Amino acid sequence: MPDADRRRTSLFARRSWGETSRVAAILRRETVGGALLLVGALVALIWSNSPWSGGYRALRDSTVGPAAWHLDLSVATWAADGLLAVFFFVAGLELKREFVAGDLRDPRRAAVPVAAAVGGVVVPAVLYYVIAAGAGDGAGRGWAIPTATDIAFALAVLAVVGRFLPSALRTFLLTLAVVDDLIAITIIAVFYTTDLSVVPLLGALLPLAAFAVLVQRRIRSWWLLLPFAALTWVLVHESGVHATVAGVLLAFTVPVARSAAAGGPDAGPGLAEHFEHRIRPVSAGIAVPVFAFLSAGVTVGGLAGLATALTDRVAVGIAVGLVVGKPVGILAATWLVSRFTRADLDEGLTWLDVLGVALLGGIGFTVSLLIGELAFGLGSARDDHAKVAVLAGSLLSALLASVILRARSRVYRRVHEAESVDLDRDGVPDVFER
Repeated sequence: MPDADRRRTSLFARRSWGETSRVAAILRRETVGGALLLVGALVALIWSNSPWSGGYRALRDSTVGPAAWHLDLSVATWAADGLLAVFFFVAGLELKREFVAGDLRDPRRAAVPVAAAVGGVVVPAVLYYVIAAGAGDGAGRGWAIPTATDIAFALAVLAVVGRFLPSALRTFLLTLAVVDDLIAITIIAVFYTTDLSVVPLLGALLPLAAFAVLVQRRIRSWWLLLPFAALTWVLVHESGVHATVAGVLLAFTVPVARSAAAGGPDAGPGLAEHFEHRIRPVSAGIAVPVFAFLSAGVTVGGLAGLATALTDRVAVGIAVGLVVGKPVGILAATWLVSRFTRADLDEGLTWLDVLGVALLGGIGFTVSLLIGELAFGLGSARDDHAKVAVLAGSLLSALLASVILRARSRVYRRVHEAESVDLDRDGVPDVFER
């Protein structure tokens, strides 16, 4: 087969150097955020199972905010509705950039991560529903808990056991997670919105439009943009739609390319990338770890309590959805794309490599915890069981992925070395210039 045909029908082919270096920079920042997330979750678990657990619950349930605006919320709710809006704003920026200037712009490149993301949502949701829907007390509402992938947590694992994972697989994992976030946002907005109030929702369009006008004019002044962003968040929260959706709506208004006056798309990064560069550290370093700290604290109650939690059909459904459903869905969807497009894996890769990445997709944490709270109510027995299952399922997925990625580490190291050779010393590895 000619080289051109081979590249056209290859799954996980190497991308351009610009795209590869951009993804690498994002992954480095997310890896640090993933480590902080794990620290926050670990501190919460230790504190909530210590003799001083009452202090943790008192902090989590403390009410802060003006009651006149219906914003007298618990600290945990502020973290879920407010801090995660920052996380979803960054996710929205990345999503828009992928659709406008990244891999998702090309339908042929987008087919694999989009199909994999959809498969990674459908299969765990079905498995959960089959196992847990008949457990009563609204257990069926938790069907979406095992559908989310936590990219920060996954990359923290990848930094330890898969440092030399080929760039194409890293890009695939990031793009899959971006599409996964879009699906999760849609699920939250459609299926976990209660008591919808139309007037505030329509009112949110006014500050959203003002924010859009300012960013379309490439205005970056935070003191101008932040009041409109905050007002949009307040009105979306008041409408009954989960307030994190406001973050995505705001992100979608930000232009990706530079304006013609600033030199056009080829003159450098646009406003979306500028905002992402500024706000991602806040999201990864503060918003997500604080949310993890305030959400992951569940009193297990020793081995007996752990056994009770993990034998609940809801917990079993979540764990099976993450550990089995996620990788099966991702792997099956990817194989179907390969089958129907007659595409082959890129040279040097095997389906075992795809399985390793698919298992990383089973690490569901931040959004899974959020959906659990929306489904069962913060602090309820079912929510506590769901948290234990999310933690256990994510840990098991991480361990299984580690085994596979470690077994292939020699292969990955050779690929990494080939992608690092720069004989002409122009700053671009030679394989990206062919």
